[in-house]
Amino acid sequence: MDGKSRDLTADYIEKIKALFPEAVTEVADKNGEHITQKVDMEKLAILFGEAAIPTDETEYRNKYGEKFSFEWAGKRMAIAEAQKRSTGTLRPCPNESLDWDTTGNLYIEGDNLEVLKLLQDSYLGAIKMIYIDPPYNTGKDFVYKDNYKDNLANYMEQTNTTNAVNSEASGRYHTNWLNMMYPRLKLARNLLTDDGVIFISIDDNEVANLKEICDEIYGADNFIAQIIWERAFSPINLMKHFSPSHDYILCYSKNINLSICKGVPRTNDANDRYMNLDNDPRGVWSSSDISVGPRIEEKTYPITTPSGRIVEPPAGRCWRLSRNAFLERLQDNRIWFGADGDGVPRIKRFLSELRKDGMTPMTIWKYSEVGHSQDATQKLKELFDGKMYFDYPKPVALIKRCIELYTDKDSIILDFFSGSSTTAHSVIELNAESESNRKFIMVQLPEAIVDTSIKNDGYNNLCEIAKERIRRAGKKILEEQKKKNEGLFAGDTPKLDIGFKVFKLDRSNVKNWEIELDGVTEQEAAENLKLEFNKTLEMLKDGRTEMDMLYEVMLKLGLTLTTAVEEKMIDGKRIYLVGNGVMVASFDKEMTYKQIGQMLDFRADFVQPSDFKVVLADESFASDNDKTNVMQLFKQRGITNVEII
Repeated sequence: MDGKSRDLTADYIEKIKALFPEAVTEVADKNGEHITQKVDMEKLAILFGEAAIPTDETEYRNKYGEKFSFEWAGKRMAIAEAQKRSTGTLRPCPNESLDWDTTGNLYIEGDNLEVLKLLQDSYLGAIKMIYIDPPYNTGKDFVYKDNYKDNLANYMEQTNTTNAVNSEASGRYHTNWLNMMYPRLKLARNLLTDDGVIFISIDDNEVANLKEICDEIYGADNFIAQIIWERAFSPINLMKHFSPSHDYILCYSKNINLSICKGVPRTNDANDRYMNLDNDPRGVWSSSDISVGPRIEEKTYPITTPSGRIVEPPAGRCWRLSRNAFLERLQDNRIWFGADGDGVPRIKRFLSELRKDGMTPMTIWKYSEVGHSQDATQKLKELFDGKMYFDYPKPVALIKRCIELYTDKDSIILDFFSGSSTTAHSVIELNAESESNRKFIMVQLPEAIVDTSIKNDGYNNLCEIAKERIRRAGKKILEEQKKKNEGLFAGDTPKLDIGFKVFKLDRSNVKNWEIELDGVTEQEAAENLKLEFNKTLEMLKDGRTEMDMLYEVMLKLGLTLTTAVEEKMIDGKRIYLVGNGVMVASFDKEMTYKQIGQMLDFRADFVQPSDFKVVLADESFASDNDKTNVMQLFKQRGITNVEII
């Protein structure tokens, strides 16, 4: 207590830190001794879109001074890119999907930066867990280069092309990787639930840089663990110095105070360590040392064993318990002195009192517990009838452990570097084992296949192989579950969701006003204007469908891509009923006041008029009079959530 009133500035900084952890930094005083937290106003302004992006790094440092931060060329452009809105859309592809009408899973093809932007409305704060296995930047793998002027156009130009690698010879080797990862991790944080977590696989090449940017984006206080996964079971003897046998998995929470670790399932070996040497009625127990360091005088006292021997804590250490706490546990028969009553005291821990949901996980994950790369490769090869399409896929058991630790039975799991779709496979398998209903969202760039033998098998890009992997894995798991007959199925109807809806990133479905009048005559200009005006009477671009438009609207209005959609007809006009009456939409032309009025009758009873969404095209009204009357009808019924496209 310093005798001063509440430090409101510190409170405000903590609130800003909770929302924008990357905008709060540590700053030293002139002597470099006292460290305080300050808001980086320039970075905060960038996040709000109210500041120009500095291009000269020296000028930036001179203006804002030296402070504890992680800087690289292009960082502020990467931050600003995460703030930009996407003009794209996700087009539905029912023919490439599995169980389109019933599944709750998604497979999205496209640049994950643009996809993450498009998911910000519908999935904001909805994802319980994210797992990603991004490029490790080894000098041999692809690192996508974003175009900060028009990243969507950049993606469309590069779709299904052979991707270039990020060579170690590049002068921007680490910079390219950081600029790719930063905006994606920033957008991903927005999608997490308040208690959500993210797991990121990485190796030695970028683990230090990854931890730096995660500390900034998620907040160093929300760091959970840096897990070591034993990915190899045998050494590579040709290595000059060491044979790498592990990768890392960084784990961060959106809010570590809210995240709950459910633990790993208890094993028989772990339970066998518990015995009942004194026939305690509370059941089996194990014991642990009660000495701890460093030495604290209040917890340093002699203990007399039942045999009469005086025991002191080891040199430099003290007892874990205060004298009173020790006496309480002694009275409750929770102190063990050995079978002869002459041993150093140990505290009893009963199996029945341990966490019910599992054991606390350790930060070293052995391949004997979660699999290794070679085994994962072999199992995936077996799934594809002996053909190997993926190098170094992650084991299903590894991803399943991540999912089990922090998700619930109905959680959504996102993987936006989904590769071979091990995460989707893991979700389906875990659902089958635990009779749960977790959902997955896979996002993957459709990297072109260059291997002729793979192309001859009918796969032109990575996404096509990954989707087939999900189909085969789901079918295999379903067959195994049917054989077990463990109550998961009613008759022959499977309850296990093995399907997925496919969506592909594309430009908007709505026609743009595109006209060039420079250098033309007055007559030509008039003709061009007339032509463009007539074009706008047709809302959709050539080759686009009403279903394309519907899902674009759903995304922009914050409805999930798995929301139920049903077609209805009113006097020959097609109506889309969304979410069983949460929204109605129609893009048909020349609808009358009466027909649009009938659309409103589809509003579900559980939806308030002010929450009911109505979507119409500007060309939907039969006349100006119909439009005027319809608008009055909306007002009378309290319907305010109306979109006219």
